[in-house]
Amino acid sequence: MADGHMFNNISLVGRGGANPGQLRVYSRGLLWRKQGGGKAVEVDKDDIVRITWMKVPRSNQLAVLIKDGLKYKFIGFRDQDVVSLTNFFQNSCNIIPEEKQLSVSGKNWGELDIDGNMLSFLVGSKQAFEISLADVSQTQLQGKTDVILEFHVDDTTGANEKDTLMEMSFHIPGSNTQFVGDENRPPAQVFREKIMSMADVGGGGEEAVVTFDTITILTPRGRYNVELHLSFLRLQGQATDFKIQYSSIVRVFVLPKSNQPHTFVVVTLDPPIRKGQTLYPHIVMQFETDTVVESSLVMNDELYASKYKDKLEPSYKGLIHEVFTMILRGLSGTKLTRPGKFRSCQDGYAVKSSLKAEDGVLYPLEKSFFFLPKPPTLILHDEIDYVEFERHAAGGSNMHYFDLLIRLKTEQEHLFRNIQRNEYHNLFDFISSKGLKIMNLGAGVHAADGVAAVLQDEDDDAVDPHLERIKNEAGGEDSDEEDEDFVADKDDDGSPSDDSGDDDSDGSDSGGDKERISKKESKKEPVASKTSSSSKKRSNDDGTSKKRKQKKIKDPNAPKRALSGFMFFSQLERENVKKEIPGISFKEIARVLGERWNKLSAAEKEPYEAKAQADKKRYLSAISDYRNHPQQSSKMDLMDESDSN
Repeated sequence: MADGHMFNNISLVGRGGANPGQLRVYSRGLLWRKQGGGKAVEVDKDDIVRITWMKVPRSNQLAVLIKDGLKYKFIGFRDQDVVSLTNFFQNSCNIIPEEKQLSVSGKNWGELDIDGNMLSFLVGSKQAFEISLADVSQTQLQGKTDVILEFHVDDTTGANEKDTLMEMSFHIPGSNTQFVGDENRPPAQVFREKIMSMADVGGGGEEAVVTFDTITILTPRGRYNVELHLSFLRLQGQATDFKIQYSSIVRVFVLPKSNQPHTFVVVTLDPPIRKGQTLYPHIVMQFETDTVVESSLVMNDELYASKYKDKLEPSYKGLIHEVFTMILRGLSGTKLTRPGKFRSCQDGYAVKSSLKAEDGVLYPLEKSFFFLPKPPTLILHDEIDYVEFERHAAGGSNMHYFDLLIRLKTEQEHLFRNIQRNEYHNLFDFISSKGLKIMNLGAGVHAADGVAAVLQDEDDDAVDPHLERIKNEAGGEDSDEEDEDFVADKDDDGSPSDDSGDDDSDGSDSGGDKERISKKESKKEPVASKTSSSSKKRSNDDGTSKKRKQKKIKDPNAPKRALSGFMFFSQLERENVKKEIPGISFKEIARVLGERWNKLSAAEKEPYEAKAQADKKRYLSAISDYRNHPQQSSKMDLMDESDSN
């Protein structure tokens, strides 16, 4: 273990329970990461004050006390781990771990030991329990002998539906010699005064250090007064009130909105807060970028000088989002993340997109992607299996948009749709620079060329098979007229109606197909007129006409594209809609199907999504075989030529 070691199945113990994770101990300190991603705890060797071992039920506990008074407790170590780690701390960090024993007698009469801001209850020199005084929000003296400690409400502990410590009572008789008082100040009152001098009560504890009034919060939605206290963040709204311990904050993102006078400030939590049955892992605040505020901290001078002098200024004046994040960082020690090197075509930090029928913006950050504002979706680069550039599902003669699929290592997928095509090169270069795997959908040798080919419009060499099938069904490949039935119409509710053109992928003429063909034939005259007009524009000065670029004929041997879950749902429900609403148009059918799809729960969508996943695997396998045997396509071309002759 010369340069450290990794320990799996190590849990971080807190007031809301234990969170499993992975701990790495090395010469510069230690790093713990939560299982499945999320919260991380990093401790530098120079910040460690004391290390203690304790035998607990079925494992061993490692407690690390740091200079700020915080104490991290990790459980899950084997006996042999205790020996190897003890030697490592002595040799590499010059720290000699201490040993403590746990009291299992069950007695509740003992002695109190206050070390820093940690209070230990000892029974016969063995520790029965230990609490952090930073979690104490209020103290009360009952009579002359009892002291009640009330603890901060932490709305994040309810996310895991675990019990949390809220109140504790201590009986300190008048004969106590540890907290010596007098007739006017009994030992219980002396004990209470000592707790108040060290806990988050008084001196600015109950009163907020600074308050920001009526801040717009998009998730959970509403207007809140945001209070920053010494150890917690409070959101006070008209109907709801949240208290969030700073220890639950993983990171804070400061993300300006392009071409808009607003800035997102996102507080990421682990565990998340709960409102009803909904969990909120991200608090999305929206500040007006140009608003200037002036704030002074409400804090005891002695407390400021001893603990916060190097972290905070007595007063601030500046842009509201900058003042808020600087004070929050000083109080909580949370790291800030700002936009990196990526720039969009509009010189912004994000690209416009949509996710789950919700419009928003996608921020490509240095270590993650973040979609805002709703649903706020954070995707770490380390969690990504591959990304895939796809032609936008809606057909059209000008492919102004494309979709970006991000598949995680857990097989979960996020599809970001309606990204403007001019953002392709910026996104491709950024993703390539991060070393993320790009699924090549084109036939080119290089990934960039292959993916770019997928996004080409009708004037390029590549042909959109979806658009070509629609044109062929409509009765003419040479037509320039765009059928309005196949233009992506985004409904107010964001229904996925633009996918409806792919549901009859088997090529059979359903009732909807006949309806499209008849509607197309009724437009032949204006189509011919438009073609004539466009051909005049292409004529040369000598009166000769340029020949239009010939389009490639789709190879009938090419495998059929994979269908989405919505398409499988549409195939089953289309006839039902026609029966329920006689005479409904094709466009209206797509809208109704989209509305019904959006109303389905995740469990109801699961069978269709499972079919889509299976169909996608079928397509990827088929297209790979098809590209590896190009001679089949050549034979088909020769057969076509002989037939025409």
